[in-house]
Amino acid sequence: MHEQSTDAEQLIADLEEVYETDYEVGQDNIERFGLDMHNPVFFISASLIVLFVALSLLFPEAAKDGLESTKAWIQVVFDWVLLSAGNVFVLFCIALILLPVGRIRIGGDDAEPDFSLVSWFAMLFAAGIGIGLMFWGVAEPAAYYTDWYGTPLDIEGYTEQARPAALGATMYHWGLHPWAIYAVVALALAFFSYNKGLPLTIRSTFYPLLGDRVWGPIGNVIDILAVLATIFGLATSLGFGAQQAAAGIGFLFDLEGGLPTQLVIIGCVTALALISVLRGIDGGVKLLSNINMSLALVLLLFVIVAGSLSAFVVNYGQTLSGYFQSILPLSNPVGRTDDTFYHEWTIFYWAWWISWSPFVGMFIARVSRGRTVRQFLTAVLVVPTLVTTVWMAAFGGSGLDQIEQGIGQLADGIGDEALVLFQMLDNLPLASLTSLLGICLVLVFFVTSSDSGSLVIDSITSGGKTDAPVTQRVFWAIMQGVIAAVLLSIGGTAALDALQAGAVSTGLPFTFVLLAMCVSLALGLWHEHQLNQAIEAVEV
Repeated sequence: MHEQSTDAEQLIADLEEVYETDYEVGQDNIERFGLDMHNPVFFISASLIVLFVALSLLFPEAAKDGLESTKAWIQVVFDWVLLSAGNVFVLFCIALILLPVGRIRIGGDDAEPDFSLVSWFAMLFAAGIGIGLMFWGVAEPAAYYTDWYGTPLDIEGYTEQARPAALGATMYHWGLHPWAIYAVVALALAFFSYNKGLPLTIRSTFYPLLGDRVWGPIGNVIDILAVLATIFGLATSLGFGAQQAAAGIGFLFDLEGGLPTQLVIIGCVTALALISVLRGIDGGVKLLSNINMSLALVLLLFVIVAGSLSAFVVNYGQTLSGYFQSILPLSNPVGRTDDTFYHEWTIFYWAWWISWSPFVGMFIARVSRGRTVRQFLTAVLVVPTLVTTVWMAAFGGSGLDQIEQGIGQLADGIGDEALVLFQMLDNLPLASLTSLLGICLVLVFFVTSSDSGSLVIDSITSGGKTDAPVTQRVFWAIMQGVIAAVLLSIGGTAALDALQAGAVSTGLPFTFVLLAMCVSLALGLWHEHQLNQAIEAVEV
């Protein structure tokens, strides 16, 4: 018996030695001008971003053509890679939920959650897809139903089959797949930081594969890719938010909602984000996220009741059934004929979610200590998907009802995609009030995303520090606004294309990083499972 105990203790010592490293958080940092910057991640990332901004402003047409050419090339050559990767992430998360490693607790067996379940969910949801749901909640189902720009699986628009297909395809883009992408990054960051004591930065998630080499040039490249993907993914969302807020203001107050208005909105919201940055997570992101969820719930309930509760029930059933019916055929990368839908919608979304994943993943990791792997993955996958189903059924379903019944401006289909939400609300009671609420929601989501994003990028570019000087977060918050403004400016009348091109161009390289991250995370979790079993054997 004593011999068995000794063997188990030796096994524990051997397993713990695997993650022993001499690296200290911030050891490569340079402290200048009140900043604490990782060398070379901060300097290379900042230089590349400033260079992009400068060249785009000097040569806007060339920048626009370059981004769109890169996007087109990726969509044609690597479409199957992005779609297949999305499927891998979903299956990987489901496997972790079912396997014994699901019992592992983030932060160790004695770890307690830092936030209540409601606040935790509000923060991850607001940071995850808030602006996107506001922008596309009505516009995307309407686009598919009317064949505005391609239909899923080439289903003919304005037909009986088009309605459930439109709702189901929209849910496909906003359901399990994006949240699986976020969950992989979030779990990897939280596990290696809180369970293995490694810095909270992307490179740490590759320790099982690279060992101490993650602290060298390879790790620098990983973190720089993460920063670039994050800032362009965020800029895309902030650009959407600025477009929609400007369109809503123009619609509500009969003002010009063009590029100047959008740039003013970006400037004002960036200023608000800076205030939120200075207040920290509890006084900034947490407070705004709770406000966001409360306002979103009010608007959601209003649309459900005002648009007819019975119609919502029907729309919810169609959304859910359409999702289940479409998830497999839309996940198939082989033999597709619906090129416009496949490339311009699905591939863009997958690249966008992947480019967002360092931001959303690290933010979720920061607020998720104390949950088991099974609890974490189940919550991150299932809860947002169910809530999104309700949202799409309410907003998208109401939009489709108005199109079918020939009500208001939506009777003529989609003109400006940024206006569709307000055109739908205009046909319900209290239109001015709800439109104003919608604008406020977009702006608060905007602030939350910018604040959360600066928190994440700052952590990466300070070598994994969570207490870097606040001035660094201010710098990154400003850069997000600048990138969004530049993408809108060089896009001109095709600003949406420029925003999408930026996300796709940075999303592809990071796809390969995430696939490798799955392998590394699996190795790390298996190591932790073995360690826990050995400890249990000694305790018995």
